[in-house]
Amino acid sequence: MTETFVKSVAVCPTRLAYGAWSHRANRTVGQGDISAAYSADRIGLGEAVRSPFRYEGALWVTVDTSGDGCRAYRLIAPEVFADTTMTYREGCADGDAARSDPNGFYHGMRVWHVGNDRVLCGPPVLFVPGEIEQPSLF
Repeated sequence: MTETFVKSVAVCPTRLAYGAWSHRANRTVGQGDISAAYSADRIGLGEAVRSPFRYEGALWVTVDTSGDGCRAYRLIAPEVFADTTMTYREGCADGDAARSDPNGFYHGMRVWHVGNDRVLCGPPVLFVPGEIEQPSLF
């Protein structure tokens, strides 16, 4: 699979944390917002995406989590997307074309978010753990 990353972005490692299941709280605790936005499983089932995370003023949906980081696409309104859109099923029907798209497999994929039709826009960004420079107080 050839996929182009516009950039690799270093973020605070806590944003990528997987978290752990707490039986006491009956939920995952300590999970970072980027990791929690993982929605590839839901996209494939035609369900609404999980809560997206914010980066540079935009909403993003994570589609892959690995040891290298998290791969994510911007979530935008269909009326501002200038390319052809597709469903997950349509993307899988011509999987070779979707996987060879330089903007990524999920580029142009229609998804649901809070009851609204949205589109994933690539190319994806790889969010990796890194040192974040703290702004000066003076």
